[in-house]
Amino acid sequence: MTRSIRTRRIVLATGACTAVAALLGTAAAAQATSSRPLAAPDIPVAAVKAHLDQLQSIADANGGNRAHGQPGYKASVDYIKGKLDAAGFTTKLQEFDHNGAKGYNIIADWPGGAEDKTVMAGSHLDSVDAGPGINDDGSGSAGILEVALAVSREHLKPAKHLRFAWWGDEEDGMIGSQHYVDSLGADKAKLDSYLNFDMIGSPNPGYFVYEYDTRLTKVFKDWFATKKIPTERETEGDGRSDHAPFKNAGVPVGGLFSGADYIKTDAQAKEWGGTAGKAFDACYHQSCDTSKNIDDTALHNHSNAIANALWQLSS
Repeated sequence: MTRSIRTRRIVLATGACTAVAALLGTAAAAQATSSRPLAAPDIPVAAVKAHLDQLQSIADANGGNRAHGQPGYKASVDYIKGKLDAAGFTTKLQEFDHNGAKGYNIIADWPGGAEDKTVMAGSHLDSVDAGPGINDDGSGSAGILEVALAVSREHLKPAKHLRFAWWGDEEDGMIGSQHYVDSLGADKAKLDSYLNFDMIGSPNPGYFVYEYDTRLTKVFKDWFATKKIPTERETEGDGRSDHAPFKNAGVPVGGLFSGADYIKTDAQAKEWGGTAGKAFDACYHQSCDTSKNIDDTALHNHSNAIANALWQLSS
C-alpha cells in the first residue's frame, strides 16, 4: 500500500512540474513575442543633482567655468567618462581643435543591440566663460548620465544599439557635434535617431518638445500626456543646439528643452507659449547659472521622459 501511494505521488508531481514548465514556457514565449517594451525605471532626481553638484565643484575649482579650452571642461570630461567606464560602457574621447584650443567629445556605447539601428542621446558639456553652466547645460549632461547609469543598473538588453554623447564647444556654434557628424561619413545612415537635451532644469520651466520628426515627437508627448503635463513646441531653432548638425545630415532628431532667457516681446510670448516679461532662466549665460539655478521638478520630469524615450525607441 505504501509503495502504491508513493508511485502515485511521483506521477502527480511529475505532471505538476510538466504543467508548470508549460505555463512558464508560454509566458516566456509571450514576453519574447510581445511588442510592448519594458518600462523605464524612475530616474532619481537626487542622483542627477549629485552630478550637478560635482560639475559645480569642478567649476569652482577651475576659475568659475567649464568652458571650451579651460581646465574646468577637461575636468568635467574626466568626471563623466569615469562614471561611464565604471558602469560598463565602451567610451572614447574624440578630439578636435577650435580657436587654438583642444576640445573633446565623449562617446559612450552600451554593449549589444543592432548597430545599424543606433539610438543616440546627447547633451553639450561645456559652459560659457561667464559661469559654471549648471542649467546650460549641466542639466542635460547630468540627466543623460544618470539615464545611462540606469541602463547599466537595469542590465538593459536593447534590440537597437544605444549610444550617448557629451559634446564639446557647443557655445561657439555646435563645434563638437558638427565634428562628430562630419566624421561619420556613410555611418550616419546607421543612426535610427538622435535626441538632444539642452537645458532641462530651468527655473520657471516650460516643457518644450522638438517637433521635427513625428515618431520621436509622439514618444515624448505621449509620456507627458500620461503625467498630465502640458507641452509646447520647442523654441531653440535649427541653429541653436546640437541637434542641428544631425538634422542637416538627414538624421531624425528629437529632444526636450525647458526654456532660456527672458520672454521679451508679445511675439516671443505667442511663439513660446508664455507671457511677456516672464523669465524662463534669468541666469542664462550668466555667472548665477549655478547649482541653485535648477527647478527640481522640471529636472526630474525631463530625466524620466528621457529614460522612457530611450527604453521605448531602443526596444
